[in-house]
Amino acid sequence: MTLLRTWCGSLAIGALACAAGATFIFAGDQPQQTSLRGSGQSAAVKSKHGEQDQDAAGKSNGNQQRQEAAVDEVFQDLTAAGSPGCALGVYRGGQIIYEKGYGLANIEENVAISPKSVFDIGSTSKQFTASSILLLEKEGKLSVEDDVHKYIPELPDYGKKITILNLLNHTSGLRDYLTLFDIAGVNVDSVTTDEDAMALITRQKGLNFAPSSEYLYSNTGFFLLSVIVQRVSGKTLREFAAENIFSPLQMTHTQYRDDHRSLVPERAMAYDENEKKDGFTLNVSYFEQTGDGAVHTTVEDLLKWDENFYSGQVGGKIFLAELQETAKLNDGKKLNYAKGLVVSDYRGLRTVSHGGSWGGYRAQLLRFPDQHFSVATLCNLGSADPSRRASQVADVYLNSVMKPKTVKSAEEDDERKKETATISLTRDQLAAYAGDYWSEEMGVSYRLAVRDGALKVVAVQDKSGIPRANSFAKDEFRPTATDVFTVGEEGLSVKFKRDGGTPSEFELDAGRSTGIVFRRAKEK
Repeated sequence: MTLLRTWCGSLAIGALACAAGATFIFAGDQPQQTSLRGSGQSAAVKSKHGEQDQDAAGKSNGNQQRQEAAVDEVFQDLTAAGSPGCALGVYRGGQIIYEKGYGLANIEENVAISPKSVFDIGSTSKQFTASSILLLEKEGKLSVEDDVHKYIPELPDYGKKITILNLLNHTSGLRDYLTLFDIAGVNVDSVTTDEDAMALITRQKGLNFAPSSEYLYSNTGFFLLSVIVQRVSGKTLREFAAENIFSPLQMTHTQYRDDHRSLVPERAMAYDENEKKDGFTLNVSYFEQTGDGAVHTTVEDLLKWDENFYSGQVGGKIFLAELQETAKLNDGKKLNYAKGLVVSDYRGLRTVSHGGSWGGYRAQLLRFPDQHFSVATLCNLGSADPSRRASQVADVYLNSVMKPKTVKSAEEDDERKKETATISLTRDQLAAYAGDYWSEEMGVSYRLAVRDGALKVVAVQDKSGIPRANSFAKDEFRPTATDVFTVGEEGLSVKFKRDGGTPSEFELDAGRSTGIVFRRAKEK
């Protein structure tokens, strides 16, 4: 581990060096002191100053060690033998003041995670996609106020203007394509391409809501931004970002990975706990779409990007201000989402951040701009919760300038745990909903049947009758009102309509994709 401390104001050795008028030149992990003062002082004065410096350095070293021990405790659970884990980078004043790997990057090969390990950062990638769009705007090649149809004419006309800005801040109303993949029975372990995503997106006949009337996180918007980058610049997002962001910042271990066959040196594999909780299973993605995710990087490279928010080396100050400008709805309501970034606060301090989740990868880049302090946590375990860990690391270093922690009341916890009340239906009543239901938008049919006393999706098939992945196989339809059911842990809503007393269709609301209609097939 190499610690770089060469600026004034740090809690580390560098602050004392500045205060004492000295600098430290690091050779490996051992500092060598070089005086910046003249040589005209007496031996006694030098001796006195030396004793003071040693005492101050000792206190600083003790504080540093306590901080690092407290940080290590945050990740202690990931240091068990055979466990995946996280890479950590703590940044202050443009330097890494602490970096470390916890757990294994590759369980099969017993390779440890290090600060140089490469992770898929999921949706933390979105800020790079947004930056690519704003750089094209800066070049005069597009405007964020442009209608998306100018660049993607195959997108259905929903009767409302959808702007590039709507895509950037999740106010477009477009259904989330990853949710649509799930509903359409696309196996999460399959290889999917831009063409697959576009084919499903352009089948959608409706929006979740009118553009700019609401906010709902949608990966569709950022995927479409990658398409716009390619059509405007003539380069893939991978190529454009490499040329205009990663290379200028010397982020030599960072890329959009848009080919599932490509090799990435020092890449960490990703894992989930197995069902018995006594081991792990591999969970990496073979999806090739970019924009909404797909950046692979390290905590060391992310320092260079983080520092760009202070230097403006890429884009300049106006670009950075626009990137961090939060959205506003038609009714004037202000959001905390900007363009691939969330602008908020934590314990009274302003923060700019974004998390990521894809396969078994998890990520968080949390910045405290007023303190010139950031924490990057990149993990390869689905349950790692890097956002919580990043906040806890920030607590260690910034606690003295933070407001006291607030504790959620028992009432708040109870309210969150409440489930929608269910009603009781007989087997015969449930059987009335059984049958095949076809969705033109999804290109699949759902076969509903009563199994073990509950209504379930027992098969998902395409138009030719070929089976698709059934994401709902284990989930019961829990009746909550007349012709209304809740499905799965996510609480998806299914509302049936009747024709002549018989259920004839249902509408599925699946969180980020709503209003999807399945119509009952006529019995042969």
